[in-house]
Amino acid sequence: MMGSRGRWLGAAVAVATAIAPSASSAGPRWASPGAATIHPGVQAVTPVAQCTSNFVFTRGTRVYIGMAAHCTGTEGSAATNGCESATLPEGTRVRIGGAKKLGTMVYNSWARMRAARERRPDFCAFNDLALVRIDPTDVGSVNPSVPFWGGPIGVATPIAGTVYSYGNSSLRLGIALLSPKMGESLGPTSGGWSQTVYTATPGIPGDSGSAFLDARGRAVGVLSTLMVAPLAASNGVGGLVNEIAYARAHGFAGLRLVPGDVPFSPVLPQA
Repeated sequence: MMGSRGRWLGAAVAVATAIAPSASSAGPRWASPGAATIHPGVQAVTPVAQCTSNFVFTRGTRVYIGMAAHCTGTEGSAATNGCESATLPEGTRVRIGGAKKLGTMVYNSWARMRAARERRPDFCAFNDLALVRIDPTDVGSVNPSVPFWGGPIGVATPIAGTVYSYGNSSLRLGIALLSPKMGESLGPTSGGWSQTVYTATPGIPGDSGSAFLDARGRAVGVLSTLMVAPLAASNGVGGLVNEIAYARAHGFAGLRLVPGDVPFSPVLPQA
């Protein structure tokens, strides 16, 4: 068991290294930050839920935006075991904020785990990533930078310390100052699959899937659950390195996180 866990963690670390930021002249041309209508933090609306997108990804020439897999779950908010809970099928159309055309969910960790008959508890509880392919006609409206904070500058395994996030629930009624959040991660648990984060402005329904950056601006996770323990209104954040590694091992080889083209700057929102 420990040997298997060690091999998995080694693969996850290798993924983080492999998708470190790099420029590619053959890649998509991103919209400028001021002109982009699609970027991390826009809403992603499925037939069963509204969530917040996290990061931009590529696989070859195709462009995706990430969201939480549980936002496609069809058994209610109490169903959190991704290996057992039913979900909308891959191929489901998703409305992406700022896009003219619907995107298509082409990868769902819950669906892939069910298909693979996954039973490892940490994977089932915390592997919570879905990818929505952006219609090619909308790619010119995409920018990969996280609003307000900038970045990401790459991907990293989570560690204890300060983290930064951007939630975009419709319950905030468009009040932009409520979207950026700063908090503290208590460090990784469950083999890097999860971390508990406490933020001064807790996540609220509709924030699920939000991006989390560490103090260097590296992508470390996505908001999976809003918890009442061990800290009231704390946030359960899935480990992005592991989630990407699982995707690459289950039909999405070559998946890469796209670094932001706005420098990361951990400046607090002004009241």
